[in-house]
Amino acid sequence: MNTLFILVRHGEPRYDEVLERKYFGMGYDLGKLTEKGVLQAEKRAKDPIFKDAEIIVSSPYTRALQTAAIISRITGIPLTVENDLHEWMPDTTFKFELDANNSFQEYLSAQGVRKNHHIYHWESYPVLKNRVTKALENYKSYKKVIVVCHGIVMSTLTRFDDVIEHCGVREVTL
Repeated sequence: MNTLFILVRHGEPRYDEVLERKYFGMGYDLGKLTEKGVLQAEKRAKDPIFKDAEIIVSSPYTRALQTAAIISRITGIPLTVENDLHEWMPDTTFKFELDANNSFQEYLSAQGVRKNHHIYHWESYPVLKNRVTKALENYKSYKKVIVVCHGIVMSTLTRFDDVIEHCGVREVTL
C-alpha cells in the first residue's frame, strides 16, 4: 500500500531566547515560533489538504513540534514525535566547535556529498535521506500522514535544491 505523506515545514522560528541564554550546539534547536510563525501554523492547519489524514508525525525540535501541536489542536488529528525527523546535523562529531553557517555552505557547495577534503563533519545528503526514509517507513500502515519537520529534511524527499517557505507543503507518496 502506498502512503501519502503531507510534508509541512515548521513556522517561522525565533532564536532570541536561546541566544540570550548562550545555548550552543543542539541547544539552538530549542528556538520556538515567532508570533508570525504561530499564525502561519494556524492558517496551515485549516488547509483542506489535511482532510482524512490519520496522524501527525513531528520532528522533536521545538519549532517543528510547536507547529505540529497547533495543527493537531485545530484539526483534532493525533500527534506523535519521530526522533529521526530531526534537523540536518552540521556537526556529526557533536563537538560544536564550528561555524554552522560555514558548515551549511560547504554542504550546499558539495551538493550534500561528503569528500575527504571537507573541513566540516556535516551529515551528508544520502545519510540524511536514508534516516528520513527509514523514519517514515514506520508510518506506511497509514493512508495519509502529516509530517512536520524542516526544509532540508523535506528536500530529501523532493529534490536537493528545493527551497521551502515556512509552513510550506510538499506531497510525496511512498
